[in-house]
Amino acid sequence: MNKINNKNKLSPGHSACAGCGQLSAVQSVMRALSDDTIIVNATGCLEVTTTKFPESAWSLPWLHSLFANASSIASGVKASLKNQGNSKTKVVVQAGDGGTYDIGMGQISGMWERDDNVLYVCYDTEAYSNTGIQASGSTSYGASTTTTPAGEKSIGSSNHKKDMIGIALAHGLKYVAQSISGFPEDIENKVKKAIKTKGSSYIQILTPCIPGWKLQSDQAAYVGKLAVETGLYPLLEYVDGKLTKSSINSKFKIKSIDKYLSVQKRFNHLKQKDKEKIQEIAKENIKKYKLK
Repeated sequence: MNKINNKNKLSPGHSACAGCGQLSAVQSVMRALSDDTIIVNATGCLEVTTTKFPESAWSLPWLHSLFANASSIASGVKASLKNQGNSKTKVVVQAGDGGTYDIGMGQISGMWERDDNVLYVCYDTEAYSNTGIQASGSTSYGASTTTTPAGEKSIGSSNHKKDMIGIALAHGLKYVAQSISGFPEDIENKVKKAIKTKGSSYIQILTPCIPGWKLQSDQAAYVGKLAVETGLYPLLEYVDGKLTKSSINSKFKIKSIDKYLSVQKRFNHLKQKDKEKIQEIAKENIKKYKLK
């Protein structure tokens, strides 16, 4: 097996889809982390595409967990480091929305209640992308997935996206943020702040999925920016429970959701009345987060 000699914490040669929104976000996260970091990675696309036995794209210490228990393993790693008198090494959890919004919720809550000094990063593809694009607790209203297919009597997903940011804030986390793979500098800055924060911290990153959202391979960053511009997925940062003002959000004039929906074939079936409901969700976000 040939080894790649470089300073990348995530090396090229993985098997993710061309143009994958998640992998571009991961690269941004990795640039913000020091070499003295241990990563715990839940089962999912990121784990499958970067660690095909006997190879690994990771140059940092990296542990694979099940869907449900990444938080528990991270807490155990942190406890072991503490027992060794090591307070410097950082511990980071990486998981998708399936392992975060659904399967791992109980363990995440426990880690946050204990306020373990761990950064949890959720790469939000709004579906179980690795196992066949099934709906998750993060799936957008109206999206067609393999378990919520659109049809004559089905709008697709009739559920509304779970508010994980609100759940994190309810646990009293001192640093909670939301970003998108189309904004690499924003991701890096937020990861650096989270790592410096004592106790549990949470960052959620929208990572458009090429096959799941039925995008062209060059559209992930573009669609991510549209999500911000519509107010459907704004860039957010909470410090000590208070919403800070995003300089990036203020650069945009709010747009209607039409372009955002039309570029994704998972929304092709929507009727005008359905789109109006999604526009209302965007308007609620604009009001809630005090967007321009």
